[in-house]
Amino acid sequence: MKPSTLLALALSMGSADAIAQTGSQTGSLSRTDVQSVSPALDRYAAEKLADGLWKRPGLSARDRSIVTVAAVITRNQGILLPEQVSLALDNGVKPAELSEVITHLAFYAGWGNAMAATAITKQVFGERGIGADQLPKAVVEFLPLDQKAEADRAARVEQGTGPASPGLVRDTTEVLFRDLWLRPDLAPRDRSLVTVSALISAGQVEQIPYHLNRAMDNGLTRAEASEVISHLAYYAGWPNAFSAAPVARSVFEKRAAN
Repeated sequence: MKPSTLLALALSMGSADAIAQTGSQTGSLSRTDVQSVSPALDRYAAEKLADGLWKRPGLSARDRSIVTVAAVITRNQGILLPEQVSLALDNGVKPAELSEVITHLAFYAGWGNAMAATAITKQVFGERGIGADQLPKAVVEFLPLDQKAEADRAARVEQGTGPASPGLVRDTTEVLFRDLWLRPDLAPRDRSLVTVSALISAGQVEQIPYHLNRAMDNGLTRAEASEVISHLAYYAGWPNAFSAAPVARSVFEKRAAN
């Protein structure tokens, strides 16, 4: 969505400042478009999302944008992505970080979803004059590797997955945890935030405990993690949020006990 279109939507809602922080939450559709099909849906978009969820204090606007972009890409909801990419940029997510979010999600949400997101984000970047000089290089100097934590992770994966797929174990180590996760243009906390958001959005509850623990080790607080689940109820559906909630509760309780 072009910035001029976003501004027009902002004025129709009565506050350009509000739209810059929360978006219209109607994607490429105008409020009139939505009202022509579902006036109630338009009301929820304005009252419960733009004027409600996005203004709650549990997560920063920047974090909400990262969570939402991750969910929209994971679920291949292209109609929402242009607005959410623009909103993320307005909320302080750097072009380099958005680039890394898409790259990261190629491995956690599927290659096709990342390519679909690339096509849409290319248009937004073009409209904003974002060029290659603002994007991460293909080959970078990696962040330091936590040798002990990585050795523990690799041993668990080898034990549980190695007998079924040695190739998957090898690629998980070499491509993900000794390459992708060490790229410096997305902070470890934010990379974990993207991963947890993608897992919840895809209903991959079995994968949540490890990555939620990793996210909290990387600096995500319990309150923030709880609000991520609440936020994703709107973008990934209540069933996925309710499936994630008891898993998160178990993680919280075990960490508190330790």
